[in-house]
Amino acid sequence: MSREQRIARTFVELADTLVEDFDVIDFLHQMTVRCQELLDVTSAAVFLAHPGLQLHSPAPCDSAPDLQRVLEAACDQGPAVDAHRTALTVATHDVADATARWPQFAPLLQHAGYPQATAVPMRLRQDVIGSLLLLHTGNQPLNADDLALVQALADVATIGLIQARALREQHTVTAQLHTALQSRIVIEQAKGILAARSNITPNQAFEALRQHARHHRILLRAVARDVIDNGLTPATAPTRAPQDTTDRQ
Repeated sequence: MSREQRIARTFVELADTLVEDFDVIDFLHQMTVRCQELLDVTSAAVFLAHPGLQLHSPAPCDSAPDLQRVLEAACDQGPAVDAHRTALTVATHDVADATARWPQFAPLLQHAGYPQATAVPMRLRQDVIGSLLLLHTGNQPLNADDLALVQALADVATIGLIQARALREQHTVTAQLHTALQSRIVIEQAKGILAARSNITPNQAFEALRQHARHHRILLRAVARDVIDNGLTPATAPTRAPQDTTDRQ
């Protein structure tokens, strides 16, 4: 398979996130593998900022201790953090420059045997969700064409992740609405049963259900279901007699 064919395959893979069994960890791991295949880099890692601004690297990678220490440090300092913060490509230029900019990160990078590190933002318009860090064992930085390619890969992956998140949230909202509708039906049924059983109004029946749920710290729907299925009859508040306002003579 030619490099062009492998690039095309990678873009298709990164766009394929709108599926029921989408696995974000496998998706991010596959992205790092493809970066190593297509670019002159030794290691790659995806960093995501969710929730908040703190970066995390959720995808598994080489378990070498030196690399693990680099990635742990990269969550707090280094090109990955700066690329996420600025939404721009950030790269090390030389040892002295890297050490001056990132005094904790740079020594770990050098000790692990990576003279070069490059990070690109994972962004969609104004939405920056993280960054992609590439580590090189060679002394030459990525050329302009490779930088354009890796940014395009990061952009497509970002679109895929945001689409998957939107779909998941939509499914969550739909499920919540369905549950709310079903709960309302059950509660209305329980109100009618309890009202008839206790010879009270539907409003009084609902208040009895509500007070029972609060007192026992259980869901209102669960109380309603117990009324319907098991004959539960929650205690009702005594009905107040109307106050006599007739003037006393």
